[in-house]
Amino acid sequence: MAFDRRQFLNSCSRIGFASTLLPGVLYSIAAEAEATRITAAMIDNAAAIAGIPIEPGQKAAMLSLLNTNREGFDELRALNIANSVPPAIIFDPMPPGQEPAPPPPGADLRKPLHLSPAPAIASKAVPPDLNELAFATARELGELVRTKKVSSLDLTQMYIARLRKYAPQLYFVITVTEERALAQAKEADKEIAAGKYRGPLHGLPWGGKDLLAVKGYPTTWGAGGFETQMIDEDATVVQRLDAAGAVLIAKLTLGALAMGDKWFGGQTRNPWNTTQGSSGSSAGPASATSAGCVVFSIGSETGGSISGPSTRCGVTGFRPTYGFVPRTGAMTLSWSMDKLGPICRSVEDCALVMQAIWGPDGQDQACRDAFFQWNAAFDWKKLRIGYLKDDFEKPWEQPVPPLASDASAEEKTAYERRLKAEPAQRASREYDRKFDLAALDVLKKMGVQLIPVEIPKFPYDVMRSTYTIEGAAAFDDLTLTGRDKLLYDASQSTWPNAFRAERFYPAVEYIQIQRARTLAIRAMAKVFDQVDVIVTTTTGPSGQVTVTNLTGHPAVIVPNGLRGPDAPQTPAIAATTAPGAGSLGSGGGGPNTPVSLTFLGGLYKDAQTCALAHAYQQVTDFHKMHPPLS
Repeated sequence: MAFDRRQFLNSCSRIGFASTLLPGVLYSIAAEAEATRITAAMIDNAAAIAGIPIEPGQKAAMLSLLNTNREGFDELRALNIANSVPPAIIFDPMPPGQEPAPPPPGADLRKPLHLSPAPAIASKAVPPDLNELAFATARELGELVRTKKVSSLDLTQMYIARLRKYAPQLYFVITVTEERALAQAKEADKEIAAGKYRGPLHGLPWGGKDLLAVKGYPTTWGAGGFETQMIDEDATVVQRLDAAGAVLIAKLTLGALAMGDKWFGGQTRNPWNTTQGSSGSSAGPASATSAGCVVFSIGSETGGSISGPSTRCGVTGFRPTYGFVPRTGAMTLSWSMDKLGPICRSVEDCALVMQAIWGPDGQDQACRDAFFQWNAAFDWKKLRIGYLKDDFEKPWEQPVPPLASDASAEEKTAYERRLKAEPAQRASREYDRKFDLAALDVLKKMGVQLIPVEIPKFPYDVMRSTYTIEGAAAFDDLTLTGRDKLLYDASQSTWPNAFRAERFYPAVEYIQIQRARTLAIRAMAKVFDQVDVIVTTTTGPSGQVTVTNLTGHPAVIVPNGLRGPDAPQTPAIAATTAPGAGSLGSGGGGPNTPVSLTFLGGLYKDAQTCALAHAYQQVTDFHKMHPPLS
């Protein structure tokens, strides 16, 4: 007998359970058990999960009301709702009374206000081997293409050759879009020769995380079972980069359905340490950019997927304000947290890419009518600059929680692995503090008067369940059909288990999480009333990556130095690409690998946040480092 959810919830309401966790949990238990009738035992199990008491007499009264049919769920599932269909509820990070600043009248907002001065490379002879330009910035290469010293076709062929050379080492490519790229490059050279110059990205080869749809090519989402998926559209960011004259040369790896760096072809590697994963889930974009195999890339972030790989691979990542870049044509994990952004070799490169991709497209309803305009000459000295004092001064401890008495064998193995790795990771965190403190010294020498601020206190670890709950809905069909077994590394720590578990998460508590986000957004607004930009460690006790993803604030992640040969070793497992073979590395760190620093900005204040991060790069030059690939 089928079960109608509305009747069920109404029944619970009539007997006093409308505001508890019980209805959602009990209905999930019944659905998961594929039961024809709700039983008293199911009510007991649901009550235990929900943490509420139910008297025996109440159970007896409920049963006669609960055992109706399940046609409501069956009818919903029969709709076969695509991943691209959003819910009717739209998240907005702006607190009451605030709106994005209006654009200046008459401004051509699709062009930068000011670029940095012409780079020195423009006055030098072009090397015979274009591989010597592989690590040049987009600003530098754009100038060479604009002045016709280098052709787009030659650059494109060089970068495609590098992709193919290093893919067997780094596992960062899913599809090389060669036919499309060569046609675009030839067209770019033709237009530039005719005086039709589209701007600083014209003719530059780039790569996109393979959650972006591109006509004529598979869009795999990095996941087993989706290897041949074709989506007959170009994502909005792809269309906009096409319009800017950029040349798409590859669809790059992401962890399966945007988790981690493991995909159906293996594990993407860190070019600085190829026994280590590149972090996730923008694994391929960060690795390929770091290895000099694309000029820039597009990644995405929901809970750290630009921040982590940019840090690990020593590149510059830019996570725009939520709602600044349309996500049309991109895989959905979390409607209220997903963000697209560039991964590049410099902050200015990120700003130039952002210049091409920001703004509403009429389809992504969460995208606000804000504006972005890069100004390399912006007077950043007029900004009020804060810093998260505790992140710089307090040791970052990550105690290993106790193991449950009924833990599975797999959980025990993972627990023992974490215990074994923790001393090395603690030593690595302590080693890295000297880079964080050195950054403060640099800022002070720049004349920055740092204002100490704190992240407001809220249960962020609970609130981050937003994206796993929304992900369970976005990939509901995988769980219901059992196709989640096709995902690479479908273990208890990955999406299949999370999606199954979140089906038991009560709707009431999900709404409470969103109400808590409202409080956090208002509290963060008060912090940004005091300062314009916040400097912070990328990882630290504040958990700012989680916090700012929940509140929608922008972040710019920049390289901040290179660990020496004396850095603590981190555990690594022998390199392999066999499914189920395990991780290539544990945690960040290790000798001769990069560290990073993060700049946080107010909502839709992305350009001024980039301006300060750009100024920092000009006096440090850490962004000019690149891995010693053979």
